[in-house]
Formats: sequence, C-alpha cells, structure tokens
Amino acid sequence: MTKRIVILGSTGSIGRQALAVIRQFPERFVVAGLAAGRNWRLLAEQVKEFRPAVVSVESKKEAQELSACLSFGERPEIFYGEAGLKEIACCPDAEVVLTAVPGILGLLPTVAAIRAGKNIALANKETLVAAGELVVELAAAKGIKILPVDSEHSAIWQCLRETPRRQVAKIILTASGGPFLKEPADLGRVTVEMALAHPNWKMGKKVTVDSATLMNKGLEVIEARWLFGLNYDQIEVVVHPQSVIHSLVEFVDGSTLAQLGVPDMRGPIQFALSHPERWPNQLPRLDWSRYAQLTFEPPDRERFRCLSLAEAAGRTGGTMPAVLNAANEVAVEAFLSGAIPFVAIPEIVERVMNAHTVSECKDFEDVLAADRWAKELAKRLAAAAAP
Repeated sequence: MTKRIVILGSTGSIGRQALAVIRQFPERFVVAGLAAGRNWRLLAEQVKEFRPAVVSVESKKEAQELSACLSFGERPEIFYGEAGLKEIACCPDAEVVLTAVPGILGLLPTVAAIRAGKNIALANKETLVAAGELVVELAAAKGIKILPVDSEHSAIWQCLRETPRRQVAKIILTASGGPFLKEPADLGRVTVEMALAHPNWKMGKKVTVDSATLMNKGLEVIEARWLFGLNYDQIEVVVHPQSVIHSLVEFVDGSTLAQLGVPDMRGPIQFALSHPERWPNQLPRLDWSRYAQLTFEPPDRERFRCLSLAEAAGRTGGTMPAVLNAANEVAVEAFLSGAIPFVAIPEIVERVMNAHTVSECKDFEDVLAADRWAKELAKRLAAAAAP
C-alpha cells in the first residue's frame, strides 16, 4: 500500500532530502503535489521525475516559466502564490502533507491541510511557535496527527511513544552549540560565511543562522511544549557538540531514554513518513569507534541570548511567541543580506519584544496581525542598526 505525499517547500533543504527518501521507496510512496518558491527550474526537474498531479510556485511569472519548460505530457496543474500553497496542501489525493516552507508562510497552508483532513509531517517550526495552541486544538478536533520532522522532536517522539504524560518528568533537547560554541570570543566579528559553516548539520540558511544564535533551540522549546503537551518547567536544553544524541526523555522513576543517530535529516524525515513502521534504508550508521567521548554542558545564556528570549516569549504566551518569531525572521534576513552585524540579531528581537503589548490569540488573524506588527518594527530597527 502506497502513501500519497504532498511536500510544501520541495526545493528547499528539507524538501530535497524528503524526495531523496521517497526516491528510495518507489513502491511505498507517491508524490501527489509539490510546492516551491522561485526555484522553478529545480521544481521542473522534480516534476519530470516524480510526476505530481499539482504544483505551486511563488508567482504567476514562475508559473509561466515552469509551464513553458514542460511538455504537455509532463505538465501538472500549476498554481501560484499563497492561494496556490493552500491548494496544494488540500490536494484531495494526499494523505500526508510535509510542511517544509520557511517562516510564518507555512502557517496557513498547514492549517488548510489540517482542515482538509491531512496528517502533517511538520518541519516548519514557526507554525507551532506562533500559533501552537490554535493549531494543536484544531488538529485534535479534526483527529489529525502532527508528526515531528525536526531531529530533536523526532527523538522525543520516538522515546515517548504512547507513554502517558504523567509518567514523564522532563524532556531534554540537545543542541550542537553551533559554530560559535567557544570561538570567536568576540561575536561582533562573525561574518555570514562563518555563521553558515555549521559543524555537523547541512540545513537551509535561515535555520543555520538560528542554530548559530541558539534561537533555533529556543523555537524548539516552544514547539516541544505544544507537540508533547508539557509545561516549560519540563523542558530542558543541554549542549551536546557531537550531535549524536538527538534528545532525551527522563521519566518519573529516574530512568532516561535517548535516541541516537548520525546527524542526517533523512532519518527523521523517513520516520515521519513511514510511521508507524520502520523501514530498512541505506543511510549512514553510527561508527562507535569514532566516539571515544560524548560531552554535555549547559548553554551559555549570556553569549547566546536568543535562547532565553525564546523561552521568555513561550512562557509569556499570547501574541508574544509570534512577535519573537517575526522579529527574528527579519533580523536574520537582514544579517544574511549584510545589512546588520550578527550581534544585532538578539538586540532587535529583544527590542521588539519589549515594545509589544501582549494580547490573547483568539484566532489565526490575531497571530498574523502580531506577525505584521513585529516585522514592521523589526525592519525599522534593522535599518537603524545598519553599519
């Protein structure tokens, strides 16, 4: 029996790795739909190989370019824009929607997919960071599974299985520490190239910078709160530079389970898509002779202030997590473009948070309104911080 999969963000890092997984199991998966941004050339190659019935791109221009380069027999139905993302997410034939588009852009198509009765393989942190309570409530009402794709959350999920939450003392999310765990001492000297040189993982630019600031781990704390129904006092972060233990669960009797593996996103992607089964594959295995020592240390919250900012936003709740996320998106984009220094990222996020009056998120429009407000202010602060 085959599973029919939709991938939102098929030309990004997670999307490409998901297709690599699907390529290994042609008898088990069918690609029902693909959505990309501007990279219509790569999408065209994916269309020729996987033959989805529907695809979407960022704008009408890319849709026209894509259509022109495909022969009549290859051409799927082509959509574009935000409406196109929602259309692909609600593809009638799909059983699982892998949400791998970056940023708040992933929220509404994920919501549309849930409303359409699709299980969600979630690689978009921002959906649960900005609107966790609303999304979790909607999924529960629709009987939809949210399947974690992030390696840390996949690890927790694999350790927890069906364990009642009353038996869980806490979960421990591991962090590599990024490229600047110890050096350079002066983070003001960090360049874009340095920030993108992650020691263990191959990821997209935005998430790689988030890993360098430890914002990524802060976002994962908020996401874990909603994925696993725990409170913030039950979520701990520890730095584990080798990235072999992907996360741990401590139970009330003192026992701890950990999930280990090579730092390769194809593993957690496959588990989300194959769930509840495990399938043999050709992915690299841990070579235990290489690991004479596995080390752990607490995160340096003064050096990496983004972690504490994210935890504070999560505990505050309401619109604050959406504001944190939006400000960070703008600040990271400004850093990647060379407009602000690396150390300005937490400064901008903190200033936007301090300026925000928190309100309750009654619906998704409240989330999006907070996102728009925070981005507008963050853009002004980024312009003022430009060297």
